[in-house]
Amino acid sequence: MKTIRHILLTQYKTIQSVIILTTFSILLLLLRIKLTNTYYFIFLIWNLFLAGIPYLISSYLSTYNTINKMSLLTISFVWLLFLPNAPYIVTDLFHLKYSHQDLLWIDTLIIIVFTITGLLLFYKSIKTMCLIFETYVEKRVVTFSLPILFMLVGFGVYLGRFLRFNSWEIINKPWTIIETIMSIILHPITYNYAWIFSIVFGATLYVGYYISDSTANKTKKAS
Repeated sequence: MKTIRHILLTQYKTIQSVIILTTFSILLLLLRIKLTNTYYFIFLIWNLFLAGIPYLISSYLSTYNTINKMSLLTISFVWLLFLPNAPYIVTDLFHLKYSHQDLLWIDTLIIIVFTITGLLLFYKSIKTMCLIFETYVEKRVVTFSLPILFMLVGFGVYLGRFLRFNSWEIINKPWTIIETIMSIILHPITYNYAWIFSIVFGATLYVGYYISDSTANKTKKAS
């Protein structure tokens, strides 16, 4: 109970924004269901739930003043496995090609609002993890590691969107995933699209993080 109270107090603004965005997203989705009598975009709710897992993990870790390094690395690995689920929602824009012309406007709005919600959770989670790791290593190490992190996230999105792997399949299909990853690493020319997507998508996310972080810091200084 104490942990939950701490998270609510320290993450109040983020939680408030997520609740507002999620409520609006669901209302748009309900409107589409009413208009079409179909549940086609209902999967976005599940995707948003998965996007919230890294945020919950990082928020939970932030409640500890100190934590065993081995425990931190283990939990951080789980965090990293689920982290691509948030920006993965961006690629749900692919589903617009199946939308009827008359519904394109609301389908676009639905995916955009879900995407904004997911990215809010994504960036906030990364910021929290950065602050946690800065208590164990130098800040510049964390800063220089960020581009690699975002590239890994881009690669994770590629594995999910194009190869259809899920985060939890590291448990029941570990060797399949490892073999796939090794093939991509060892044969970059054959899998050049995987590299291009991972780098470009990751770089785009990094730019978004940099801008949002810089804006937040300027706002704090101004206040």
